[in-house]
Amino acid sequence: MNRPTPANPANPESRANRPVRIGPRAAAVLALVTVIGIAAFGWPLLADRQSGLLAHSQDAPWLFAALLPLLVGVVVATIADDGMDAKAVAMLGVLAAVGAALRPLGAGTAGLEPMFFLMVLAGRVLGPGFGFVLGSVTMFASALLTGGVGPWMPFQMLTMGWFSLGAGLLPGPERIRGRAELLMLAAYGFAGAFAYGAVMNLQGWTIIPGQGQAISFQPGEPLTANLARFVAYYLATSLGWDLGRATLTVVLTLALGGTLLRALRRATRKAAFDAPVTFDAPVTFDPAAETAVDLSLPGARPATEGEFGGPRR
Repeated sequence: MNRPTPANPANPESRANRPVRIGPRAAAVLALVTVIGIAAFGWPLLADRQSGLLAHSQDAPWLFAALLPLLVGVVVATIADDGMDAKAVAMLGVLAAVGAALRPLGAGTAGLEPMFFLMVLAGRVLGPGFGFVLGSVTMFASALLTGGVGPWMPFQMLTMGWFSLGAGLLPGPERIRGRAELLMLAAYGFAGAFAYGAVMNLQGWTIIPGQGQAISFQPGEPLTANLARFVAYYLATSLGWDLGRATLTVVLTLALGGTLLRALRRATRKAAFDAPVTFDAPVTFDPAAETAVDLSLPGARPATEGEFGGPRR
């Protein structure tokens, strides 16, 4: 019988008890994919007017859309290979399914997306490694559920992975708990909702032509000029949408965050993800004494037939 024991019962969110750890190899792969992801979002802003890259401005988004899922898959596989047992996979499946089911509840209505608050709380309790995997898998599952599969989906997966990972990098629960922790998570969810919207708008803005000189991307223009146009574009097209998402995230975090944090922490404590597994010594039943004999004791041995008056063969 296996008997896992939490590595640190006093602190169920200790690094040793998180379902996914980011080791040196996973951290290196994650950093590399993050750099490539930043390039995928912002490369048109950095391309010079004479650069040959601008000639492929319509092809590059499709190239990155094909490349990013493979890179995200490499990160997920590397993180899982560094340590992700069946209990972690089960929790990942449950939370990803809940997140995918929450997303369509408000999508299309003033940007209300309740899945964001779940990603914040899960990343907070279960750590940055689990947060990145959960964010990416949840966005992929929700895209399949809602029919939102397209060249934007890999960018959404990477951005949501960053969003959930960031929640796991906030100051630890040993430093901030209670009401202060909820306020911190609400503030992060509020800012992160706007950041998610801005990053995803950047992905589409550079390939959508003909929106007016004041807000349209101008290939080869100085970085500062294009950033000013992007800010105008974001304020004109997406600020209101992201405000609804950010506000709902704050409301849900403050209203339900305490309960959900306790539930996630209780599940993490009971799962004891990184606890060493030990096995009891085998036992045999003594029919005469009607007791079990512990074979680990000095001099103990299994009973044989006939030893206690039974038939001999």
